Amino acid sequence: MTETLIQTLKTSAAFPHPAEAIQVRETHISWVLLTGDFAYKIKKPVDFGFLDYSTLEKRKEFLELEMQLNKRLAPDFYLEVLPISGSPEAPRVGDASDPFEYALKMRQFDDSQLLNGLQQRGELKEEHLLQLAGEIADFHGQLAGQTPPDDLGTASAIWAPAQQNFDQIRGLLTDEEALKQLDLLQAWSVDTFERLQETFNQRHAQGYVRECHGDLHLGNATLWQGKVVAFDCIEFNPGFRWCDVISDLAFLLMDLEDRGLKKLANITLNYYLEKTGDYEGLQLLCFYKVYRALVRAKINLFRLGQPGLDDEDKATVMRQYRSYTDLAESYTDFNPPYLMITYGVSGSGKSTLTENVVRELGGIRIRSDVERKRLFGLDAEANSQSSISGGIYTPEATEQTYQRLTELADLVLRSCFPVTMDATNLKRAQRDRLRAVAENLGLPSLIIALKADEATLKRRITKRQQAGEKVAEADLAVLEQQLANREPLAEGELACAVTVDTDAPAASQTLVKLIRDHLKLDD
Repeated sequence: MTETLIQTLKTSAAFPHPAEAIQVRETHISWVLLTGDFAYKIKKPVDFGFLDYSTLEKRKEFLELEMQLNKRLAPDFYLEVLPISGSPEAPRVGDASDPFEYALKMRQFDDSQLLNGLQQRGELKEEHLLQLAGEIADFHGQLAGQTPPDDLGTASAIWAPAQQNFDQIRGLLTDEEALKQLDLLQAWSVDTFERLQETFNQRHAQGYVRECHGDLHLGNATLWQGKVVAFDCIEFNPGFRWCDVISDLAFLLMDLEDRGLKKLANITLNYYLEKTGDYEGLQLLCFYKVYRALVRAKINLFRLGQPGLDDEDKATVMRQYRSYTDLAESYTDFNPPYLMITYGVSGSGKSTLTENVVRELGGIRIRSDVERKRLFGLDAEANSQSSISGGIYTPEATEQTYQRLTELADLVLRSCFPVTMDATNLKRAQRDRLRAVAENLGLPSLIIALKADEATLKRRITKRQQAGEKVAEADLAVLEQQLANREPLAEGELACAVTVDTDAPAASQTLVKLIRDHLKLDD
């Protein structure tokens, strides 16, 4: 019946507005009819276990829930749920007299502006991902304080869909090599889950399980009126959207990496972490990325059940499946992390150069300016109104800040991510404390000493103040104090340090090369 309805709607005047050249977009769970100004989503009468649209009542309920949930991130897109009366051969959209189907009316947008389309055309920019990461970070922050229903988000609830992935995929595979790979992924997932089970439950108790988006990828975000808007969140299964916030982010990161955009994925991750401070979530990130990759692999396999697929279509499905499982397998590889510690006064180029280091080499950047303010309840761009040695810059506040930086370095390294510590580290004790973190874990550390002449330092600080820089608050008086009180690198430190003149041409590229050579990193 529904197939007949879709065919009729493609050519009929059933809509309560003019509609010409109607197009249909189909997925494994719905149809979307594009009519010009508006789009209409109709759910398929299917039951996959993890979602159930098998009855009219359920389809209406989930359309209404979809509208409610998506208005959180895309309030201008989702308009109303409309009944469809009449018959499949002669439907009337918006007629409530005797509904036999329902449709979600949405504002139609130019699908050429979907981020996946921008990426395919080479038009996706870093600023788009930063905007999306910021939007997600703010969204997750607004959800704080929610209480998950039942046991959603507990360790046992997290494992259930992961196990279901393996069971459903295994039932669709016949290739021995693919089955062997699936067994390896399942063994890794079981081991990782058991090792982190207490952490999953701690995250639940601490309130990190929230009613998130649940399906964040480039195909569910679009550029609209100059803004990046995420849409089409999960409504059909509360267990999929009530998830740890880091699981929500993991889907987007996995999607970027599947598209070969590893650098953009890491930029997105770093921006999100800087905005939220949720470095604890890194412990779970690889588990969730494997899980998310397998979700996409499974969805691809479900397409094998669509009618009309020829051998070439099926081969394409299997290639896409293997792309996701190969990506999942890459997340199980262990690459020893390392710690990089900057040493330099304000204006020496720490933030600029460390941003490029993380861009080129990966890993997580931790900024003392941001974490100091977070420690005292301030937004990164807030003005602390502090004097040179007062407010959040007293000796006691600085000690608390460096204690927090040390804790974060330990946490992130234990989560198997390289760390770049963006701080002045002008005191030997501060540097020793950080180096001890890496040493205790049996990991290498490297001091990045940044220098520039005093005139350059003053010029840079003056320039950033005139430009309205808000994160770093150091002025010329602070610089003068730092120059007078900094402790030079000791002989023992020089053996594990590289020095870069940030006045020199191509200083960023020089620094990256020095780091690669010293830590023996692959290009």
